[in-house]
Amino acid sequence: MTVSLRDMAVDVLNTSDGREKCARSRHHAQAWFAARKADAPLPLGRAEPPLRPARPDRPELLDPRDVPRRRPGSPQGRIAILHAIAHIELNAVDLHWDLIARFPDIDMPLGFYDDWVKAADEESKHFGLVCDCLEGLGSHYGALPAHAGMWRAAEDTANDILGRLAVVPMVLEARGLDVTPGMIDIFSRAGMDGAVAALNVIYAEEVGHVAYGSKWFNFLCGRGGHDPQPVFLDLVRKYFHGPLRPPFNEEKRAQAGIPPDFYWPLTEPV
Repeated sequence: MTVSLRDMAVDVLNTSDGREKCARSRHHAQAWFAARKADAPLPLGRAEPPLRPARPDRPELLDPRDVPRRRPGSPQGRIAILHAIAHIELNAVDLHWDLIARFPDIDMPLGFYDDWVKAADEESKHFGLVCDCLEGLGSHYGALPAHAGMWRAAEDTANDILGRLAVVPMVLEARGLDVTPGMIDIFSRAGMDGAVAALNVIYAEEVGHVAYGSKWFNFLCGRGGHDPQPVFLDLVRKYFHGPLRPPFNEEKRAQAGIPPDFYWPLTEPV
C-alpha cells in the first residue's frame, strides 16, 4: 500500500530522537520528490497529527525566562548559541511537517506541499549541520536546557492555517533573518569556520522558507478576496505574544516578499 504524504508527516512528528526524526524527514522528502519527478505524485491522504510532536528526554525544556544566558564571546556561550539554533531547527522540522498534515480540508495546490516538504528537508539538514558543530566542540544536542515555548505558535494556530502562515514563517522565521548575520559575525571572529559555513547555509535557505509563508499567505488571502496586510496584522496581534522588536533585516525580508508595512506597525503594543 502506498504511504501518503500525511502519513509520512505524522511518522516524523511521532519520532522522538532528533537525528532519527531528521533522517526520516529527509527520506520522506526524497520519496515525495522522486514521485513528483516521475509525474506520479504520492497521495496526500489523511492522518491525525499529534498536538505536540515526540521529543527526546533531553534537553530539559524550561520557561524562556529560566533558560540560562551565557556571554556569546566565551566558548561556553558559543556552544549555547549553537544549542539554541539546533533546538530551533528541530522545532522547524516538526512545524513544517505539521503544516502539511494539519489542514486536510483546505484544498491547496501540489506546489504548497512541494514547498513545505522542501523546507522540512532543509531544516533537517540544518539540524544535522549544527549538531555536527556541537559534537565537534565536545557537546551535543540535549546537553543544555532549551526554550519550552517553541511549539506554542503551532498549538495556538492548530485550527487556523492563515494564522499558522503568519506567525511561523512570516514572524518567527523572519526573525531568524534579522539575527543570523550577527551570529555569523560572532563565530567568524572566533575563527569557527565550520559554524560560519553552517550558519551561511541556514541564512540562505531560510529566506526561501519565509518566502513560502508569504506566497501561500497571499494566495489564501487572494482566494478569499482579502487585503493581506490588515489580515496579517490582525492575525499576528491575535496569536503572537508581544510586539515585534527591531532592528529588521529589511533587505532579506523584502527578498522573501514581506514589505515593511507588514512588520513596522507591529513594533508597538496595541
